[in-house]
Amino acid sequence: CTVIFTRLATRDLHKPISILFCNLAVSDLFTSFSGFWISMLFITNPDITIFGSQVMLAPYSLYTTSILSTIYNLMSIGVERYLAVAKSMRTRFRVGRSHSMVVVFISWVLAFFLGCLPLMGWNCLQAERSISVLYSPFCVDYLVFITLPNVVLAFLVPLFTYLRIIIILRKRKLRMQACSQATSTYKSAETQVARTSISIWLLALVSYSPFLAGVIFDATNQRCHIDLYPGVYIFRNCTAMLVTITCLGNPLLYTLRLKELGAKLKTLRCLSANRVRACAI
Repeated sequence: CTVIFTRLATRDLHKPISILFCNLAVSDLFTSFSGFWISMLFITNPDITIFGSQVMLAPYSLYTTSILSTIYNLMSIGVERYLAVAKSMRTRFRVGRSHSMVVVFISWVLAFFLGCLPLMGWNCLQAERSISVLYSPFCVDYLVFITLPNVVLAFLVPLFTYLRIIIILRKRKLRMQACSQATSTYKSAETQVARTSISIWLLALVSYSPFLAGVIFDATNQRCHIDLYPGVYIFRNCTAMLVTITCLGNPLLYTLRLKELGAKLKTLRCLSANRVRACAI
């Protein structure tokens, strides 16, 4: 909420990256709200969160939708940052406000469609054979279909984009050295981007890996709910806490350092222009 109100109050939404940051905050807000809804259901009636019920379809679907939207936003921010750094190189594509709005719209439509499939009929309220023991009444095949490709993308896309950003900054630093230009700004920017990128990737890795492990265990498990109680459900609650930590960590990693990172990228572009003029002379 603080991120959203700050963005609206400063009128900073004309920037493409600000739209993505604000949308990420909305996704995190939905994740927190749906997680709180599930927690209240667990407090009032724990059995329905263990054995499954029609009541759990809506909160689980909203929870899935918000997590998918967060994943798509993280990937979009990584791609936007890569294009922002690389636009002064060989690429001529520049991300505009309209592009960010289209990405936000597509990410939410896709997240709602995939997240609400159980409400459309892909659930195991009637069929007991493939029911999930962790997230009843979801089906195991639905969880595998949703989790595996999206978690893999959440790991690989940010890893690729931020590695490319670090490589681009390293190449620019070497070119500055060839032209006998100062490289302190490049070194500082490269270090900051590397630290932030590693933090972002590790946060996603720590947050979503246990959830992925739980789904794999769910798909390979043949025992019933009673046999797994209570240890497996404690693990399930811990994975939900890690997802919540992601919602708390996203503003710290993205929004609070935006001005500093933006100022360094602006300085890099100015240094690049000066380097071109110096080499021409």
